[in-house]
Amino acid sequence: MTDISKSTTDSSIFVPDSRQAWVRLSIAVLIGSIGSVGMWSVVVALPVVQSEFGASRGGASLAFTMVMLGFGAGGVLTGKITDRFGIVTAISAGVAMMALGYIGIGYSVSLWQFVLLHFVVGFASSATFGPLMAEASHWFERYRGLAVAIAASGNYVGGAVWPPVFNWGIQSYGWRPTHIVVGLFISVAMTVVVLALRSQMHGAAQQSHVNAPPPRVDLRMSNNTLTMLLGIASIGCCVAMAMPQVHIVAYCGDLGYGAARGAEMLSLMLGFGIISRIGSGFLADRVGGLRTLLIGSIAQGTALFLFLFFDSLTSLYVISAMFGLFQGGIVPSYAIIVRDSMPAQEAATRVGIIIFASVFGMSFGGWISGVIFDHTGSYAAAFLNGLGWNALNITITLSLLFRARGQFVLRPKLS
Repeated sequence: MTDISKSTTDSSIFVPDSRQAWVRLSIAVLIGSIGSVGMWSVVVALPVVQSEFGASRGGASLAFTMVMLGFGAGGVLTGKITDRFGIVTAISAGVAMMALGYIGIGYSVSLWQFVLLHFVVGFASSATFGPLMAEASHWFERYRGLAVAIAASGNYVGGAVWPPVFNWGIQSYGWRPTHIVVGLFISVAMTVVVLALRSQMHGAAQQSHVNAPPPRVDLRMSNNTLTMLLGIASIGCCVAMAMPQVHIVAYCGDLGYGAARGAEMLSLMLGFGIISRIGSGFLADRVGGLRTLLIGSIAQGTALFLFLFFDSLTSLYVISAMFGLFQGGIVPSYAIIVRDSMPAQEAATRVGIIIFASVFGMSFGGWISGVIFDHTGSYAAAFLNGLGWNALNITITLSLLFRARGQFVLRPKLS
């Protein structure tokens, strides 16, 4: 009997959950941490770029919008590249695009160039999130949920590391040199890390999903229908998720606590989000992706509900931490559901489509919450709106669980 705790010496055979799988996963986290710079740098650079170009806050903020659009669209295309040519090819293309994007931003002479190039950066960053989660799911069977969650946590690790580094560079050397240096750093560091991953992939670099474990659950619907339902569910949960994440700083300002307190609460959300992602992986390995998604969605709705009734400074800190602890594992759950119920050779593409839907949900959620505030003069209705969208996500998840009842196969126990 094969011992799954040990890697095989035959490079043509890969054993799920082996030591080699954990080495690959470690490299994947590093890739995600470096590649996620595109999601965070624009927030730090926004004030100085707005000042230099004499732009409005809304005009400068279009750069963030372009990052999100690029990230969403790129997830679909890089997912297709991953399914067809392998994750190494997809990330390598992303590295080249990201490096050129950052160097180009450093040399941009107008706001429209700065904004447009952020679409390139967001597009390139997408290869280090959705496709990487899907790829990690092929390397594990018993610990699939944990592996997907760990792969997704690279994005949050980058969120903790990159903003202070980027801010230090801007304050010390200016925003243009900082972008150029980051572009050069990415081209070198990511190339080294991707080569390390390629060496671990051996002959399976192009088609790692060929020998991947098969789906566990038959939801008795077409893959396109399931993808559509999961996409709608992800829009619902992310519209709800965007309300506190996008508006907590402004909300604290309205309450008289100041923007600094709101920024601290946002940091709490992201910090506890890392814990949530890892914890959701452990949970998914025991109860499955659908049940994990349902638990996370109900918990997220609970935190949103608490925002309606408690607005003291202490309670907002506590609820913000709770919100981060509840919501961080929701998005990785979709990748686990895809892998548990769809063919491995389609996983990266399907995950990319659902991530695109989630990005749309975050973008729409942040915008509509602001519109509701403008019309009501209060965030109460915006929180209620988030609860409504969250309920849509819960409804879809429950319907899928009903179809999957009695079918989920637990991970095999080690002897």
